[in-house]
Formats: sequence, structure tokens, C-alpha cells
Amino acid sequence: MVKITQDKTQFLHEPKLTDNALFILKQRYLKRNKDETVIETPSQMFRRTAKAVAAAELIYNPKADTNAWESRFYRLMAGLKFLPNSPTLLNAGSKHGQLSACFAIPINNSAQSINSAINSAVIVHRSGGGTGFSFSDIGSDTDDLVPLLHRFSDTIGAIKQGGIRQGCNMAVLKVNHPEIMHFISAKDDPDVLTNFYLSVAVNSEFMEAVNTGSDYNLLDPHSHQVTNKLNARDVFNNIVEQTWKTGDPGIVFIDRIEDANPTPNLGKIEGVCGCGEQILLPYESSNLGSINLAKMLKLRNGTAEIDYGDLAKTIRIAVRFLDNVIDINQFPLAEIEKITKQTRKIGLGIMGFADMLIQLGIPYNSQKAVDLTAWIMHFINKEAHEASAVLANERGAFPAFKGSIYDLPSGSPPRNASCTTIAPTGTISMIAGCSSSIEPVFAIVFVRNLYGGGQLLEVNPYFEKIANNKGFYSAELMKMLACGNQLSAFKEVPQDVKRLFVTAPEIKPEWHIKMQAAFQKNTDSAVSKTVNLPETATREDIAGVYRLAYAKKLKGITVYRNGSRKLQPLSNSDAGFKLMCQRLSA
Repeated sequence: MVKITQDKTQFLHEPKLTDNALFILKQRYLKRNKDETVIETPSQMFRRTAKAVAAAELIYNPKADTNAWESRFYRLMAGLKFLPNSPTLLNAGSKHGQLSACFAIPINNSAQSINSAINSAVIVHRSGGGTGFSFSDIGSDTDDLVPLLHRFSDTIGAIKQGGIRQGCNMAVLKVNHPEIMHFISAKDDPDVLTNFYLSVAVNSEFMEAVNTGSDYNLLDPHSHQVTNKLNARDVFNNIVEQTWKTGDPGIVFIDRIEDANPTPNLGKIEGVCGCGEQILLPYESSNLGSINLAKMLKLRNGTAEIDYGDLAKTIRIAVRFLDNVIDINQFPLAEIEKITKQTRKIGLGIMGFADMLIQLGIPYNSQKAVDLTAWIMHFINKEAHEASAVLANERGAFPAFKGSIYDLPSGSPPRNASCTTIAPTGTISMIAGCSSSIEPVFAIVFVRNLYGGGQLLEVNPYFEKIANNKGFYSAELMKMLACGNQLSAFKEVPQDVKRLFVTAPEIKPEWHIKMQAAFQKNTDSAVSKTVNLPETATREDIAGVYRLAYAKKLKGITVYRNGSRKLQPLSNSDAGFKLMCQRLSA
């Protein structure tokens, strides 16, 4: 049993963290002694991480001022302007020095390969990483595909990620695989495969066949001979039905993903990592980190605006940080170290996006927000690539540069084959006290259901501030919001406030897609985003989301209808009402 002290005195003079951030840090991140008592403060965690990552400077310059880099990295994290992925915070500077978040584990059509993939996944999860698999090469001379998927799930499910929590996995299957219909319905029972996300890999040919109602060929994954035909629209409707019912599967547009492969000389992209955002070659891994856009603002005459100077400085330091992580990483497998160091992919993303829009006074579902998104992500991507080119001048381009998309007569070679990724930031955004990734506000008040049990109440601090300033704050209002009521139901809330604090289920699907497309246009890898729909959403609504995602040239899309899973991380419920009552009476 982990002992988590509630005494805050040990955290005096620490970074400005919320109560929920302190709770999650004590529960999962801070070091403990043998009797499981927390022996590390958040400041010490950030210092440990900064010191370990700064040590990589000596590889390239024996006279490097590592203290100066440690200080820069520390200030970035302690100021909650940038946080790396969870394994880096957990393991940097410790004997368990595996720092990457996501890994692609290859599987081919042999019992030996399957066993090897399972063993590799177990090793990765024990080290703190998540895994992505393409099952598209599995044929009829091995176990049936869905039972095999259960075998993976059961074996990996027995492992806690880094000894702390259950890890994230994604299984991808090409839509022309003979067992595609079984795969689509693999999670029909809500109690199975709970540690896997499923995605169907479709291409433009399939989507056009959906539009025309045509048949398409199923192919043997080895002989590539036609084994059968299916009607594309029927298959599409089955995907929609299962998504409406269970939240799985999602869709990845595999031809677009392969078109964006920066190193086709090294092989094809068969799948993606655990949440779909990182495009990886077999055995490749990536190190992720996110900039908190809520901290990238300044006041001019009392009005908030984006501080592009601070953002550019933060990007430069963050890119160097993530590149350093590759060099100090203790990779779980030799094959992973080899390919990761060939491409040196990093995934710089963002969090606190919705918080930034609120402070700027811009509703999420507005053209102004979409236009700003396109510009700010263009800025981030450009600055990240420029920072990578500067590093290449110091340290050399990534070793697989020859034959890559960057191998051109002109232009500066980059240090990293890809620089930007929009990843989900569930836990690190909790630490930063900001909204998750690029998602809109889920609710003004909601309950976060923790893995392993326990619940945390989340209350939007910007709403509370505005409600108090404008004089419509009341305990009754907050209690009703905690139960799942929308702001639209309360006459005392001004219309402009309702517009600004629009929540994910209230936003029409087309605005979710427009926002994801604006990010995708200026992101190297893919964009992890969920189109959250209310429980009343129809199958036609979900079909429309998938069609629009294809039309807007996304690389993948996830749709979730509220209540379609028994267990969901965020919810409004009676538990929220009870927790809010406790908060108000404290």
C-alpha cells in the first residue's frame, strides 16, 4: 500500500501547483523509500530531471556548462511552461532510466515473431512505455487474429506501466485484411480489451468506395491474392456502429501517414503509437513533451496577448531538452535504441490550448480560434525545425538523413527526423494545472476517475474567477454544474460567458474537425484529438465525423460518445455533486 501524506508543509517554496497536481505527483511520480513514504518534493523531481538531461551536453562538448543548462531546463519545468512525457519525469536520474513514452513493436506472421512481440511489449511496459502494433501481417497460418489480440491484452494487462499504472496500447489493422469484420467488433463486450485502443487503417481508395457504395477487395497479407470482397459502405457502417456503441475503433488514414514518412529509406509506416499521434517505424520510439500555452501570454494595457518571444525561447530550449533525452535514455531493447538514434524523432506538442483561448477571450468553436490555431502551430513548427537545424550544426544531422525527405541540394539538415506531435497530455496537464492538449474544456466542473480507484474534482479556475468578478457565482450554480448541467441552463450566466466556456459535448463535430485540421496542417507527425459527442449523438453524427475527417485531410480521428464505455476517465455524476459539496464546505 502506497502511503501518501497530505501534509503540504513539505512542499513549501515549491512550484505553484494545484492540490490535484500535488496529489497526482505524490501518487505516481515522486520518489519513495522502501516503506513507500514519499521522500522527494516536486522541486527535487524537476531538479533531478533537469540535471540528468543537462548531462547529455558533455557528449558533444566536454567543457559544456551543464549547470547553466540544468538551470534553464529546471526553470522551464518548475515554471510549468514545458513538461516532458511521464517516463522522463519518473525515471530521469534514476536506475530505471527509460525515458520514452511510445514504442512501435513489429509483428510478422510467425509464432516466433508473435512471442517476440509479446515479450518486447512486456519489457517496454515494465520500463514505463506504451506500445503500438500493426496486426496487418498476421495471416491464416497463425492464431485467429482476435484471439491473438486477447492474448496480447491479457499478457500486457498483467504489467503495470513502470510499476505504477496500466499502459496504453493501440492495435491497427488494415481495412483490406480478411479478418477486418471480426476486428471491428472485437470490443463489443465492454469488459474485454480495456487496455487497448483499436483503429482501422483505411486509405483513399476505401473512402472513395464508401462514397460510391462500391465493393473492395480483401487481400491475403502474404500472397496479396484476393480472398473475398466486401461492400465498403457496409464495412464503414459497421465501424460507425461499433464506435457509437463502444468508442472503438477509430480510423487512421494510412496512406496519408505513409506520405508523411520522413525516412522512407528505412521502411514503411505500418501503424502508430498508443494514442495515435506518433508515427513510428518498427521498433522506433519517440520522446514527447508539451508547451503550456496558458503560460505563453503577456498583458498589454490590461489585455492578454500571446508572447511570441517567450514562446520562441521556450521552443528552442524544449527541442534541445528532447534531443538530449535520446542520448541519456536507457532503451529497453537494443533494436529500439538502434532505430531511435538513426532518426532521432522528437514530439514537441502543446497543452493549455483551451485555457489560452479563454484568457484571450476567444470561443473555441469560432473561426477566429481556428485561424489563430493555424498561425500559432505554424510558428511552433517553424521554430522547432529551426532549433533542430541549429542543433544539427552543433551535433550533426540525424544519421538516417541520407535518402530522407530532407536530403535536398539546398536547405539546412535537421537534427531530428520529425519535431512536432500533438499528443494527449492527460497527466502532465494535471501537473501543469492546465487544460489537456488541444482539447476544449470538457466541463466547467467534472470528476477525474483515477486508474486503480479514487476520484478528483476538477473546477475550471478561469470560470470561477469570471463568475466572482461578474457577480453571478453561487454555491448552487457550482453544485448544479458538478451534476452535469450545462451553462446554457442558467439565466444568471451572461451570454458572452456561456459562449466563451463552451464545453466539448456542446461543440458541433465540424468545429472539432476544423480545429484538428488546423493543427495537423502544421504538425510533422499526427494529432491526437477526441471528438467528444453527447450521449444523444446518432450513428449518422459519427459517420459525418469520419467523412469530414477524410475530407479535411486528417491522419486519424477518434470519436467518443459520452457514456459509451463503462469506465471513462472524465465524467459528470452524483460523485461530482458530492465532491463539490465537500469542497464548498471545507
